[in-house]
Amino acid sequence: MALDPFLVSVLQDPTDHDVLYYVESAQVVYNPRRKVAYAINGAIPVLLPDEAREVSEAEHTQFTAAGAYVVTGTK
Repeated sequence: MALDPFLVSVLQDPTDHDVLYYVESAQVVYNPRRKVAYAINGAIPVLLPDEAREVSEAEHTQFTAAGAYVVTGTK
């Protein structure tokens, strides 16, 4: 299920307060600086630092590939 465009426009990482990448195909919002992904459950991102999961280099490459994501929020 896709996230609401307004929600995508305002999301920021709860730890570093910077933008996230919305990776619809993986149903995560991803912080490429910290290499952590937050799950999306029922069109609601779970932006709890304790719930974030570290991603592998392969996932990082997949999530940051051109066209794979939409940048969220504003700085």
